[in-house]
Amino acid sequence: MSQPLSQPHARDVVITGMGIVSPYGRGCETYWNGLSAGTCALGPLTLFPTEGFPSNVGGQVPDATIRALGAAQRSRANRLLLAAADEAVGQATLSPEALISAAVSIGSTGGGMLEVETWHQQYCHHQDDRHTRGALRTMIPATQTEALARRFHIEGPRESPILACSSSAAALVSVADLITTGVVEVGLAGGVDSLTRVCFMGFNALKLLDKNPCRPFARDRRGMSVSEGAAVLVLESYTHAVTRGAPILAFLAGGGISSDAFHQTSPPADGEGAARAMREALTRAGLTARDVPYVNAHGTGTVQNDKAESSALEQVFGAGNVLVSGTKSLIGHTMGAAGAMEAVATILALNTGLLPPTANLDETDPEVPFDCIPRTARACAVDHAMSNSFGFGGQNVSLIFRHPRVCE
Repeated sequence: MSQPLSQPHARDVVITGMGIVSPYGRGCETYWNGLSAGTCALGPLTLFPTEGFPSNVGGQVPDATIRALGAAQRSRANRLLLAAADEAVGQATLSPEALISAAVSIGSTGGGMLEVETWHQQYCHHQDDRHTRGALRTMIPATQTEALARRFHIEGPRESPILACSSSAAALVSVADLITTGVVEVGLAGGVDSLTRVCFMGFNALKLLDKNPCRPFARDRRGMSVSEGAAVLVLESYTHAVTRGAPILAFLAGGGISSDAFHQTSPPADGEGAARAMREALTRAGLTARDVPYVNAHGTGTVQNDKAESSALEQVFGAGNVLVSGTKSLIGHTMGAAGAMEAVATILALNTGLLPPTANLDETDPEVPFDCIPRTARACAVDHAMSNSFGFGGQNVSLIFRHPRVCE
């Protein structure tokens, strides 16, 4: 995806804008303030009834934020996504002309399922459903991609990758490849998922949810915490960004994708597929493991996933040779949006020299041979950082970001 270090090349991929809506609220500044302070945004969900379930804990975008997003007739997912996109495009200062031929790739798992659930309840109870039938269109994952393209009158390539919880990380790789190969100069990539009853009930049924806020890599971890949010990043070729004088937040130096084909929900214990994705990302970035001192881990908080990821990290980096943190401990698992939201967190860590902590971590599992930055953010200037996303079905994506100073 990018040439090895030295001077930037014309088709290197850079990030020039980012936008986000998270359980902290709207905007990258709000998001980073919460992450860097180690503020856990997880708590009892109120969006729908949770009585009778083993866990009612998750990450919910504040009601005040939702009300401020406007256009209540849109699905919750669309409202989250368009707000994130507005911030990203505004930060990148892209003109409407530059956006016409841009690529768009938005990853999601549930789409507008929340509204479909409301329609279904009304239908089953023989209530008047005329005002909610339109929700049936929003459950198609491509709906979010199309909504974003319409927002900015984009006519370029469009994709809606569905790779479970690594969907939006795959969206970033996809757009980056379109830029690298010269298909487009600009692209919008990211992901969105809103909380839904189906998702919440399903993970409860699988017994994968912690009754308390999740605690990745902890000896006493008991499961994950479901959440919601959206993130959009503006990607450009280096030449395009420099020509128009855009601020470069980071280089997307490399991306790796692999598939385990091991099990519908469980990763292989040795994390072999995840390790392959990490090694591919390093190779495409022209780096060795020694060049990457920090990883924003997938870190869901489940016993199996954390163990498999730790094993993969040890294969690639060696025990104790990289700093690791799990930001899902702060905002929960945002499903299809997780990869993009954690990419934003990783880039903010690069730019601030502050690595976000793993919350709720009192004692690290002895089988996790890494410093997982417990509870408090760590001041540490790094030039490269990796962000991992692993989804059901063995969908593995690793991204490597480079600080712009490396290429100055």
